[in-house]
Amino acid sequence: QVQLVESGGGLVQPGGSLRLSCAASGSISSFNAMGWYRQAPGKERELVAEVISDGRTKYGASVKGRFTISRDSAKNTVYLQMNSLKPEDTAVYYCMLGKYYNERSRSYDYWGQGTQVTVSS
Repeated sequence: QVQLVESGGGLVQPGGSLRLSCAASGSISSFNAMGWYRQAPGKERELVAEVISDGRTKYGASVKGRFTISRDSAKNTVYLQMNSLKPEDTAVYYCMLGKYYNERSRSYDYWGQGTQVTVSS
């Protein structure tokens, strides 16, 4: 049984910062990718940031330079530091655990319950 527990969402003013955390537990040794995706109302789920077990990271175009993903392998936890937040960052943020070999060979195996991030004055 795999479990992803997210925390850190909330309401923040434009220009502010938030830090999301996602802790994975259970039988997770076969998975090498963790990351964050988001979905705003009426829009498709999109990549925010992802980290592979070898240290590679990938970011969505709209968050590059503002968001930073990091991981604590000992705690099986990934963090998303979000700075310079904009109203358009408002969405439900989902933690993902999966397998990544290359862009054509990957899977999204588990999702967290989602945490709301609202950027508004």
